Amino acid sequence: MVSMSLRALIESKDTSSTSRKQSPRSRRFLNWHAEDDVPESDKRMSLRTVWISDVHLGTTGCNADLLLDFLKSIDCQTLYLVGDIIDGWRLKRGWYWPSRHNDVVRRVLKMAKKGTRVVYIPGNHDEMLRDYIGLNLGGVELAAEAIHETADGRKLLVLHGDEFDSVVLYARWLAFLGDFAYVLLLKLNVAFNAVRRRLGLPYWSLSAYLKKKVKNAVEYVSCFEEAVAHAALDRHVDGVVCGHIHSAEIRQFGAVTYYNDGDWVESCTALVERADGHIEIIDWAEHHRRRALVAVAPASPAPTPKDNVYA
Repeated sequence: MVSMSLRALIESKDTSSTSRKQSPRSRRFLNWHAEDDVPESDKRMSLRTVWISDVHLGTTGCNADLLLDFLKSIDCQTLYLVGDIIDGWRLKRGWYWPSRHNDVVRRVLKMAKKGTRVVYIPGNHDEMLRDYIGLNLGGVELAAEAIHETADGRKLLVLHGDEFDSVVLYARWLAFLGDFAYVLLLKLNVAFNAVRRRLGLPYWSLSAYLKKKVKNAVEYVSCFEEAVAHAALDRHVDGVVCGHIHSAEIRQFGAVTYYNDGDWVESCTALVERADGHIEIIDWAEHHRRRALVAVAPASPAPTPKDNVYA
């Protein structure tokens, strides 16, 4: 039932108005700040490729507003949806689908209609869509994985990454239990940020902060990154792009570059490729924090003669 509903949703039409290689553990973030008085069409970033994953539409933790704002701020040739875009695990337990989540789906379909190649690689939370691998639904290609060639000639393996998660593979009941605990943490994160909004403060992920402070979580992330990188080496590619662990990263493992595009539940990040093949991480939550600071900053007073060093 969930699978049929999701397929109908994806096939629906939009009726609304219309690295380079670097040292280990280094991360590159693209900070983009648009002027509010510039027309919307002129504010968009022109990108060759965009990778996003772990949106978890259908959950209260999904930051649909930030994602929609990001998608409206870019033009790209190819958009990779790298798994867990729709959270089928949540939807099986109870239907939750606010209008903002519909807006995200419609935006993606609109991008596909306007010429963006959209490739959807299902993850473990939207695994029901793996039954439709090879099909094109509403202009969205469904694939188990992909090989992406960058503008500078590098080949990148693109996959969700759950196949390298031993908990998902060998202890599915533990994965569901961990998912339940994670949902509780995300609900706390939602309540925490609701209070911050009332205080006029920008979004900040409590759940991401706590995860980074837990030693076992840090060790798990490192093991996952190494496993994915070694698999890419076996496939004779130059790099690998994945999601799954909600931790944006660019890291070098020998001859292989590991890229993780993060998520839109905690960090709100995307991986992007420029026209020359340069790949970076966009931290959209940080972009909004900076924009909020600029909005509330008092205007600088006009200089007086004593303030002017040239007077």
